[in-house]
Amino acid sequence: MALLSSVQRCALKGRVTAFKPCAPALSGRGRKALAVRAAADDAFAAYKPTIAALFPGQGAQSVGMAKDLVAEVPAAKELFDKASEILGYDLLKLCVEGPKDKLDSTAISQPAIYVASLAAVEKLRATEGQAAIDAIDVAAGLSLGEYTALAFAGAMSFEDGLRLVKLRGESMQAAADARPSSMVSVIGLDSAKVAELCKAATAEAGEDKPVQIANFLCPGNYAVSGSKEGCDAVEKLGKSFGARMTVRLAVAGAFHTSYMSPAVDKLKAALAATTLITPRIPVVSNVDAQPHSDPDTIRDILSRQVTSPVLWENTIKALNEKGLTKSYEIGPGKVIAGIVKRMDKGANIVNITA
Repeated sequence: MALLSSVQRCALKGRVTAFKPCAPALSGRGRKALAVRAAADDAFAAYKPTIAALFPGQGAQSVGMAKDLVAEVPAAKELFDKASEILGYDLLKLCVEGPKDKLDSTAISQPAIYVASLAAVEKLRATEGQAAIDAIDVAAGLSLGEYTALAFAGAMSFEDGLRLVKLRGESMQAAADARPSSMVSVIGLDSAKVAELCKAATAEAGEDKPVQIANFLCPGNYAVSGSKEGCDAVEKLGKSFGARMTVRLAVAGAFHTSYMSPAVDKLKAALAATTLITPRIPVVSNVDAQPHSDPDTIRDILSRQVTSPVLWENTIKALNEKGLTKSYEIGPGKVIAGIVKRMDKGANIVNITA
């Protein structure tokens, strides 16, 4: 596994663009097909956001979430009921009562956060009216939250999104179980310095046990992902590189690296069989910090997302530079609000909690 992908190298220079892997020479027909697809994916190229819906990712879950929400908003309860029928277990009970270790498992937490976040959309609708929903003109989600954002934007149905998220969580859990790995949050360093730390940690652990930046969250807050030995080395070396602290994350494995490659094929097959349409509003991708309108491109982006770094810092920066005036963090927790405020202390962000 390479230490830094081309996307990461661009991110470190602050100029992330669409990821374009090398490809073999194409025939005239192949070039024409690619041109048609690129044109179909260009609908949001000049988007000008004003109000964003931002959805949390794995780690936002907590026992007790959604308890008050479903009591206050009947439409939220209906979503949980529908979800339980699809999943085959009582999702609301797990959210409200736990146990914590089960709710925290990748296979359960991903569907739980997806459903709780869309249930929180119903809370926004109930408290501020349909006009508040209609005023949102861009969406994004942190890792798992990208699926929630696409469902919110109408690119996929609630039911299809839940089935994909269920498969994603189960496949990522299986990949983590098959090859032990880990993640560490590094606080207080810029991304270039964290990349240097990863290089040193990989050298200490062994080139066959690498670590790399997996989540570009915000300046001074990056998540490193890779082998357990490499993550041990990150924790050991962090202070010598000037990190304020390192925190081992309570996740199943090295998300957003090649350690998750075994999850890709099943997800690709499921995405190919799922109906996707052009979102009604731009949804900014974790993979390249760009919105996409072509359903096939969205499928490709989502299949690559599990092994690609999360470019959240670039996403928020791009939204701010394009004129964003207000955001809603919709779903459990307040992690995203903290990130947004760190990047812009004056940011107008409202929490619609699950």
